[in-house]
Amino acid sequence: MADEKKMVGEVYYPAPEVVAHAHIRDYEKVHADASADLAKFWGKVAAENYEWFQPWEQTLDDDNAPFYKWFKGAKVNIVHNALDRHMRTAVRNKAALIFEGEPGDTKVYTYQQLHYQVSKFASVLRAMGVQKGDRVTIYMGRIPELIIAMLACAKIGAIHSVVYGGFSTEALHERIDDSQSKVLITCDGAWLRGTIIELKKIANEAVDRSGTIQSVICVKRTGMDVEMVQGRDYWYHDLMALPIADPTAPTQVMDAEDPLFILYTSGTTGKPKAILHTHGGYMVWTSTTLKWVFDIKPEDVWWCAADPGWITGHSYIVYAPLILGATSVMYEGAPTYPYPDRWWSLIAKYGVTILYTAPTAIRGLMRFGESWPNKHDLSTLRLLGSVGEPINPEAWRWYHRVIGKEKCPIMDTWWQTETGGFMITPLPCVPLKPGSATRAFPGVDIDVVDEDGHPVAANEEGFLVIKSPWPGMLRTIFGDPDRYVQQYWSRFAEQGWYLPGDSAKKDEDGYIWVIGRIDDVIKVSGYRLGTAEIESALVSHSAVAEAAVIGVPDELRGNIIKAYCILRQGWEGSEKLEHMLKDHVAHEMGPIAKPSTIEFVDNLPKTRSGKIMRRILKARVMGQDVGDLSTLAD
Repeated sequence: MADEKKMVGEVYYPAPEVVAHAHIRDYEKVHADASADLAKFWGKVAAENYEWFQPWEQTLDDDNAPFYKWFKGAKVNIVHNALDRHMRTAVRNKAALIFEGEPGDTKVYTYQQLHYQVSKFASVLRAMGVQKGDRVTIYMGRIPELIIAMLACAKIGAIHSVVYGGFSTEALHERIDDSQSKVLITCDGAWLRGTIIELKKIANEAVDRSGTIQSVICVKRTGMDVEMVQGRDYWYHDLMALPIADPTAPTQVMDAEDPLFILYTSGTTGKPKAILHTHGGYMVWTSTTLKWVFDIKPEDVWWCAADPGWITGHSYIVYAPLILGATSVMYEGAPTYPYPDRWWSLIAKYGVTILYTAPTAIRGLMRFGESWPNKHDLSTLRLLGSVGEPINPEAWRWYHRVIGKEKCPIMDTWWQTETGGFMITPLPCVPLKPGSATRAFPGVDIDVVDEDGHPVAANEEGFLVIKSPWPGMLRTIFGDPDRYVQQYWSRFAEQGWYLPGDSAKKDEDGYIWVIGRIDDVIKVSGYRLGTAEIESALVSHSAVAEAAVIGVPDELRGNIIKAYCILRQGWEGSEKLEHMLKDHVAHEMGPIAKPSTIEFVDNLPKTRSGKIMRRILKARVMGQDVGDLSTLAD
């Protein structure tokens, strides 16, 4: 790690006790070891930390790149490592999941109880004709049965396709059709902000349009009246009470490269892509990244405040915590319901030690001031995390000061649905810079290059590229291998590099600053300006809680900048404030970045992972079709 005196900019150094406590205490050494021989390094990690039914013949097979294979020839099942093996140890009596519903109901599952429920439901699915390789779509609220359903699918070798519970009929129908699912698992409804989202109603409409669904299983969550179709629809609780729900169900032996799940992610254009992950490599990657980055210990209470319907939930609510034998918190509803301190009350109530959430949630809670979190004892927290988009420095400082009481390091993680787990992230031993995800995870070879593939100079913007394979990488786009190659590997095909689609820069210390999607860069009078940087400048003003920026075509300058701002409590939009904010951006970034217009709004269009959908704002301004709205959260 760079010498403290030589590091540039605002730097937060880890406390000695944090480093002494950490699993990894010397980033440079571990990164060098991993980079020197990837296959040897990951082979050792995989052999020492997981149970395999049969060992691998080859750790990394790159003969058919970019269709890489990891742990080739090995036999395994991720559920064996997440549940089955814990039944032989004291972990079986430990809390696996602490659930709190939005109305206030609670339930705790030990590892033994979770294993029992998963085994029973796996037997139910088998009895209903679900076989290895079949696709099962899951469309539910944030409740324990969602996790049980995912694990039950994996246990019998079925491929789960989780569709976020905020999606529309059309989005659900499209994903069912693309995956050719034969079973849909849903619930009557889900609680959000004190109202019920009618999931079964949406599911019925989607299934009516789909030709592949043979059975629908419905969990009774809210007790609302729903339409159940005779011969197709079954209540979860009825099935689980039948003799077919056998708690001794065997776990299917899988090949390490057998599919575990598909998960849909949207680009700016085209239909959603079904990202495919496998049992072996994904298992090793997700749990190792969680263990090292968030320093998970047996006594920790981990809260990933995401939704299982997107990759953060798959990796860091469902699979990795269970593999590590951790205790997780899961909350069903909105962070501000019924009051803006719901999250802070949960941390105090359950003694949460690690919180992992999105910048959009932090900024949203910042709007309500410091009095709400200060009402609660947050002293159990020892680490904080950020995911989903670059966190602007102002939100980082507030998170660190108000929630972490200036003692909790913030693990700002950059990764994707496609990567399966963290790719750029600090470890607890790494000095932090607000707004930077810092360094590559050990063994990840990441760089920032120009259009010809040459490394750019310090603080110059370029393409983020990943130069070598990693165990948790996507294996393909389900049913469309040509699109997989074209989407991720064609831009730098000669070099064999993976292109995530983000722009970034490296500073003098080698720290990576992710700017945003390549298509989230505005060219004004020949200058390339990152939307995230302009948005950070706006949010650094005391009036602004959140901001989104787009480029609007202009004959003279190529583009002009239009900004949308959500104001903090106590502020009202006005012409005077608009001028103040324009001048503030000019002061922070220079006159070239000054927005031409600023519109004050109450909400911004966002994906389920909290990313602002700037293309929707742009399409509306341009009078164009807004395109695929399936990933729009609200």
